[in-house]
Amino acid sequence: MIRSIKKVAVLGSGVMGSRIACHFAGIGVQVLLLDMLAKGAETSTKPAERNKLVNDALQAAIKSNPSPVFTKEVVKRITTGNFEDNLKEIAHCDWIIEVVVERLDIKQQLYEKVELFRKPGTLITSNTSGIPIHLMAEGRSEDFKKHFCGSHFFNPPRYLRLLEIIPTPHTSREVVDFLLHYGDLFLGKTTVLCKDTPAFIANRIGVFGIMSIFHIMDQMQLGIDEIDALTGPLIGRPKSATFRTADVVGIDTLVKVARGVAENCPADETRAVFNIPAWLDTMVTNNWLGDKTGQGFFKKLQSAGSKEILTLNLQTMEYGPRTKPRFASLDAAKPIDDLKQRLVMLVAAPDKAGEFYRAFHYSLFSYISFRIPEISDELYRLDDAMKAGFGWEIGAFESWDVLGVAKTVAAMKAAGHQPAPWIEEMLAGGAASFYKVENGKRLYYDVSSKTYQPLPGGESFLVLNNHRDQLVWKNSACRLYDIGDGVAGFEWSSKMNSIGGEVLEGLNKAIGIAEEKFKGLVIANESANFSAGANVGMIFMLAIEQEYDELDMAIRLFQNSMMRVRYSAVPVVTAPHGLTLGGGCEMNLHADKVCAAAETYIGLVELGVGLIPGGGGTKEFALRAADEMHEDEPETITLKNRFFNVATAKVATSAFEAFEMGILRKGHDEVVMNVSRRINEAKKSVIEAYEQGYITPVQRKDIKVLGRSVLGALYAGINGMWRGNYATDHDVVVAKKLAYVMCGGDLSEQSLVSEQYLLDLEREAFLSLCGEKKTLERIQSVLKTGKPIRN
Repeated sequence: MIRSIKKVAVLGSGVMGSRIACHFAGIGVQVLLLDMLAKGAETSTKPAERNKLVNDALQAAIKSNPSPVFTKEVVKRITTGNFEDNLKEIAHCDWIIEVVVERLDIKQQLYEKVELFRKPGTLITSNTSGIPIHLMAEGRSEDFKKHFCGSHFFNPPRYLRLLEIIPTPHTSREVVDFLLHYGDLFLGKTTVLCKDTPAFIANRIGVFGIMSIFHIMDQMQLGIDEIDALTGPLIGRPKSATFRTADVVGIDTLVKVARGVAENCPADETRAVFNIPAWLDTMVTNNWLGDKTGQGFFKKLQSAGSKEILTLNLQTMEYGPRTKPRFASLDAAKPIDDLKQRLVMLVAAPDKAGEFYRAFHYSLFSYISFRIPEISDELYRLDDAMKAGFGWEIGAFESWDVLGVAKTVAAMKAAGHQPAPWIEEMLAGGAASFYKVENGKRLYYDVSSKTYQPLPGGESFLVLNNHRDQLVWKNSACRLYDIGDGVAGFEWSSKMNSIGGEVLEGLNKAIGIAEEKFKGLVIANESANFSAGANVGMIFMLAIEQEYDELDMAIRLFQNSMMRVRYSAVPVVTAPHGLTLGGGCEMNLHADKVCAAAETYIGLVELGVGLIPGGGGTKEFALRAADEMHEDEPETITLKNRFFNVATAKVATSAFEAFEMGILRKGHDEVVMNVSRRINEAKKSVIEAYEQGYITPVQRKDIKVLGRSVLGALYAGINGMWRGNYATDHDVVVAKKLAYVMCGGDLSEQSLVSEQYLLDLEREAFLSLCGEKKTLERIQSVLKTGKPIRN
């Protein structure tokens, strides 16, 4: 059957339920959010009183940080109610998601009521993280069982990409396939098919990893601060590393999952790892459960104007000042940008850190090998789950590949860690790795057939790095690939993917080659962020040495490169994600089309470092403001809105908000919910533009600028912000330069000007600000601390 999801019912409005409701509303679906009747409201006839529990929970979610919604407007799609008055309304829903308390009896009682109103064929799923899915369906009708399975979202649902789908023996294959596809395409999730085993996949592997670290730490007599230094971004894990993650998740939750595995997995060869250390038991007894109780492995001390974070000493069970761990191998590894090279170096290190990495990875590799086929028949699902659910940059089997499977197996055995028998069979059969790339497609080793199989959905998930053997051109920072069907793909890598001279050289070269040999060009990358902006280090160096001619040339090169993106002979489509700031934003402003990931944080932030957008961003905002002016409203409104977005360095908190800010163009640019699909969508857009007969746009010479009449109004607004202490003296200097450019200069009347006219004004203003002492102080602060000072 062909399904469409127009309305979803979420039963339970706790932390997960309210946020799942927000995520569905964010993608445009109508949501019915229900919970219990508010206490004390049994005799009330007022909906506001009867629904107080659910309404308070929803408001708490909306106000939380990070926000669970893409824009505040989406909340209008959520209708609230209670189980007594409104459960009958689930008859009009296409998918019912249960998110009530983790008790089997309560869930089963609710399902009994659900069956009274649910229309046949409606999807019904549970967000449980621990109760066996098949037990929940017992006693239900055949239609209920056929359409029922687990749909385990990870918290927070908007940001953590994992959605585990857990069918029962009764679940229809059509339902499973639909949920896997819908979660991927519409919800933007990495959907992972799991078996109905304790803790499913991500928590089973993730909690094993944490418990294994606890035991290794005790054996090696390492401290909390040392472990978090070893298990964070350096090895491709989140900043929260091990112990900060435990505090955020809740130490009681961690202990509950660990005990659940120990009790319910008698055949697990490493059950002992899930035994709770004495110090962890003490913490639970003391109610030191992490953030929810105010202290766990860390404790915050706040006093007037200061904040100190203390670390728990697991030997004394007392809190003390944090320590900065010192490992020679960590210091040596930090300058290595490539995670895979860094991992190889760290695991081979001769110091105590290397000893820890070997012990941890060998135990992890052994464990995951024995989980096939227990928790999944396919090994790639384990990697997908850990990357999407626990924020690992690289999966466990992928890490094993990086370190060399055969070499690592020998080292594991020598250290007393036995791999599962299928690993040795794989090696004996001539397969040397878990993954490999052939003809731009990534294959995985299938244990059951002992052959390599393509990853499902590979045609939709275009990965530039898989096209290494179709490299067309490169320099030290950039690579241009042939990504098939007559389309070229351009990427670059630098610190935070900043844009400097070499990247601009590569961009111009890529456009030139695309004009000669391809239908068009996709600009994208697979780093954590699209781009944090222009290389401010280069700007600072030229400015501090007063090399103004070179600085002028550098600004011209940036502007000309962005204009080349706009006025190339072939379509240029960008696929941004993550941080897309300053110069990165300007590149997207000039593209023929933008296929942005939903989680794209984009904006012109140059005011923060005492500059104005100098790569065509100021020009482009003035141009768009002119095009948006209507006869039935004051001409200044659109210009003022765009001016204050730049003057306050406002960043869109999602691609959806970028439309509201005018960075993305409604009816033209698009949002791609699944970040893994954006490059392929950009490629499709290039082909579509080419096949529709792409014609190079003509440079604009008809941009209406308002001159002195509006410049005075903007200056008054700037002065008001200064008087209200929203702007510093230097903010005023910079904002006035911005206003001057966006108004087209000090013109006595409204005029039509060209893009080049505005670019020249923009460049002159940018260059003059580079000579300001306070601008240089701000740039220096960013280079030293990552944050600008407020001067």
